[in-house]
Amino acid sequence: GGVNDQISLSAYVTSALLESTLSDSEMSRITDRGLSCLRTALQTVSSTYTLALLAYTFTLGQDQVARKATLQRLEKLAIKADRLTHWQQEETLESEEEHSYWWRAPSAEVEMTAYVLLALLSQPQVPDSELNDATSIVRWLVKQRNPYGGFASTQDTVVALQALALYAERTHVDGHQSSVTVTSETTFHKDFHVDSSNQLLLQRQALEEIPGKYRVLITGNRCILLQVSHYLVNHPEGGTRQGGRSEGHR
Repeated sequence: GGVNDQISLSAYVTSALLESTLSDSEMSRITDRGLSCLRTALQTVSSTYTLALLAYTFTLGQDQVARKATLQRLEKLAIKADRLTHWQQEETLESEEEHSYWWRAPSAEVEMTAYVLLALLSQPQVPDSELNDATSIVRWLVKQRNPYGGFASTQDTVVALQALALYAERTHVDGHQSSVTVTSETTFHKDFHVDSSNQLLLQRQALEEIPGKYRVLITGNRCILLQVSHYLVNHPEGGTRQGGRSEGHR
């Protein structure tokens, strides 16, 4: 991650204490002092990672003034394209377009983007405008997942999954259902159905026609995450076999 100075470390510890269920007077004094220290240091912060962590910490501490100021600075640093939003490390020089299709963001960028998502969603009441902003962040985050549902490292996986789980909680509506139909140009056909009875179940299907073109049709009103993974398998004889799978799950 990007916890590498006194401010980011203080924010990390303060947010951890605020997340805990401990609520005695001594704990309150510690978190109040931590928030006061972070408010004083806010204007000196130039790291995007630290700003993202501070936004989450101020949200947990219900410091609306500092939260708003931090989110405004992050808004100016946001990278937005194709209905996706994320934040990038200052030292990152290469753009995503300069990489091939397998490129995924560095761990710290996943983590800082997830912290902004947590900052937007951790209020008792989330305004529609911030929920809309959160959706574009979620779209970017899920693009960075590996075929097993995680991310680049343990730390960014923990933070990103926490943020995505909170988004699922905030957008959940009982009774909604959706269907996903995957077809090829030839004979392949697979239907996925997602409702309240299987919303947490991973559904998957191997795509045998590789290479090939597939069409996905999604109907309904439930949130669906569809992921396609492509890989090469090396055989002992020296050859390779292409494979892939499609996934549809809540």
